[in-house]
Amino acid sequence: MLKEYPEYKETPAIWIDKIPSSWKSKKVRELYTERREKVSDKDYEPLSVCKAGIVPQLEDAVKTDNGDNRRLVKKGDFVINSRSDRKGSSGVSQYDGSVSLICITLKPITNENQFFMHYLLRSVPFTEEYYRNGHGLVADLWTTRYDEMQNIFLPIPPIAEQNAIVRYLDCKTKQIDEFVSAKEKEIAKLEELRCTLINTAVSRGIDNKNFKPSGMDWLPVIPEKWESINPKGLFALRKQKALKTDKQLTASQHHGVIFQEDYMAITGNRVVVVMKDFDILKHVEAGDFVISMRSFQGGIEYSENSGSISSAYVMLKPNLKFVYPKYFKWLFKSNLYITALQGTSDLVRDGQALRYANFVKVRLIKVPIEEQKAIADYLDKKTFEIDTLISSIQKQITLVKELRTKLIADAVTGKIDVREAV
Repeated sequence: MLKEYPEYKETPAIWIDKIPSSWKSKKVRELYTERREKVSDKDYEPLSVCKAGIVPQLEDAVKTDNGDNRRLVKKGDFVINSRSDRKGSSGVSQYDGSVSLICITLKPITNENQFFMHYLLRSVPFTEEYYRNGHGLVADLWTTRYDEMQNIFLPIPPIAEQNAIVRYLDCKTKQIDEFVSAKEKEIAKLEELRCTLINTAVSRGIDNKNFKPSGMDWLPVIPEKWESINPKGLFALRKQKALKTDKQLTASQHHGVIFQEDYMAITGNRVVVVMKDFDILKHVEAGDFVISMRSFQGGIEYSENSGSISSAYVMLKPNLKFVYPKYFKWLFKSNLYITALQGTSDLVRDGQALRYANFVKVRLIKVPIEEQKAIADYLDKKTFEIDTLISSIQKQITLVKELRTKLIADAVTGKIDVREAV
């Protein structure tokens, strides 16, 4: 069990209540000077400053034509992305290289353990203080320059304690990271199992034993009692204009077709609300399926709500004589069907929306209604079990990550004494 230090003293660092009596308080400028040399990425390898620290430039990094106008970084420097450090984009560099001019490069001028400084300057309490000292109008344009951070006081333990803290945190964070990695692999396996379960149930049923050729490329074999059918025999195109009483809906791959106010409350995202010219909206009936602008990526959405939606969307009205909507809700979100839908046109590669003409190119399956119900009930039950397990594991990961964050913050600010633990 980790304990506190035996004695503490006051500190001028307003972001820390107290520090161990053997520690010192030093300003950033007493430990670092700003490295301002400009270099070319032709001479110095381009680096990225991200949550993982300082790494060779990522493939998706924003690149400019002016590679001759970059900031020099030497091994051992501490580099901060001045516009995103609240997200943890910083670290001690293990490379000589170059970074964007928006980054601050700190050259160490003392003999502190730079790995201790790595933990300290990436800790949540410091990044919050760093952010507080910056300036800007909105979060995305907020920045903190060296002259704004240079007077921040830092807690600096004796070098022997710095070394002990690094050894302790290296050990504990490695254990935590390995735990998280193992749990993430568990989730990946469960998600793969979920995907396989859906694909198998919607395409083969639950306990069918006899199969026949279907004549369809995307689903070559189907149960004997099933039939291949033109989608027009199962779904008609709804062309009804929005009713005056309709509430506006939003189609989302993650949340289905839900009311705009609910979507904004759940996600925190703003959406365009039509305040006039309601003639551009279409009516959606509960039980309809909606082809959205991103259906080629995540399938066709099922709506449990009646309302209005943008004319950019296509509504499919199910023929309830042959369609049990909850079965097709699973079919249309299966990887098997999404892959088939992606093959209907080259337009999706250009970012254009799928249309009804694309939908009818993929032949569907005519399944007995009672069997559709049984498959839907089976998938509801099985996916709920898997989703519950995934949610439980995700909560474990969240708690352990929070523990990791707190452990680092407590160790580098002297709230806990790790010397005996080491």
